[in-house]
Amino acid sequence: MADRTLVVAVDTNDPKRPLEPELLEFEALAQAAGAEIVERIVQRRSHVDPATLVGSGKALEIAASAKELDVKVVLVLNDLRPRQRKNLERVISVPIVDRTMLILDVFAQHARSREGKLQVELAQLRFRQSNLIGIGADLSRLGGGIGTRGPGETKLEVDRRRIQSRISVLRGQLEEVRRQRGTRRAAPHREPLVALVGYTNVGKSSLLNALARSDAFVADQPFATLDPTVRRVYLAPGRYARVADTVGFITELPKDLVNAFLATLEELREADLLVHVLDAANPDWPRQRDAVEAILHDLELDATPRLIVFNKIDAASGEVPHLPGMLAVSARSGAGIDLLRNVLVERIEAPA
Repeated sequence: MADRTLVVAVDTNDPKRPLEPELLEFEALAQAAGAEIVERIVQRRSHVDPATLVGSGKALEIAASAKELDVKVVLVLNDLRPRQRKNLERVISVPIVDRTMLILDVFAQHARSREGKLQVELAQLRFRQSNLIGIGADLSRLGGGIGTRGPGETKLEVDRRRIQSRISVLRGQLEEVRRQRGTRRAAPHREPLVALVGYTNVGKSSLLNALARSDAFVADQPFATLDPTVRRVYLAPGRYARVADTVGFITELPKDLVNAFLATLEELREADLLVHVLDAANPDWPRQRDAVEAILHDLELDATPRLIVFNKIDAASGEVPHLPGMLAVSARSGAGIDLLRNVLVERIEAPA
């Protein structure tokens, strides 16, 4: 049964980050986590309130709405500072989950491999380590609901020493994963590596399946793919490449998640070509593109060759967007896939 939730957001009218696309994205994340959204409250102000995020009057209004609607969780689009969380908890009687906590929850649900579970637990611990003040009460009240799921064995209320001890263990285990990957990458006569990158839910897994005629997990929801998937793909007679599907990015991806998923994103560092997949059917693709490019820059991948591919052209309502050197494909219908294979041959030096 879905948790009844109330969504709260503060709109500071930032032209670089319009509220509506991110709020819709946030609500999609909430639904992926199992939430039933019963109401949305948006507070418009020039800046967030340093004490309560929304202001004391609005906090009381949210508390009243939560009680009247019988919601189980209040989801807050804006990331909360410990002080803001603590002050809101004094007014609002139900658990409060912000954007970072929600993303961590969705990641926890979708992690399948041992590596993915280790990465999620590490990200959760780092977040809790930096937010120990004010976070214990709401997490303990959730009792396994949105914001608390996780594959790790770590208890919710732990002190800094125990958290740091567990983080050290996880780092060691993930370092072993990296060493194993390095050994595999160092194998002689390796085939070129192509990494699919892009915003979450743009169809990277579907594109991998179309190229490899495989069955990588696909779902129409954010962060359906967390664990890296690599397939050997036929490009032309005698020419093959390894194609890796990577975790989707999102605007302002929490830094703890970027750090925790370095073992996954290391695939990008070894790639001969990055295929940046965009959603041709989403009018918000420019913002999504910029978000991905910002993260690739943070990962020091500016020099890696890149190919822009617009996917989902079969779902586009108007003309397909155009960028220099881009390709347009549909992983669902197969349109443009053969052309993509030909271009990949041209862009990488695949062994004969």
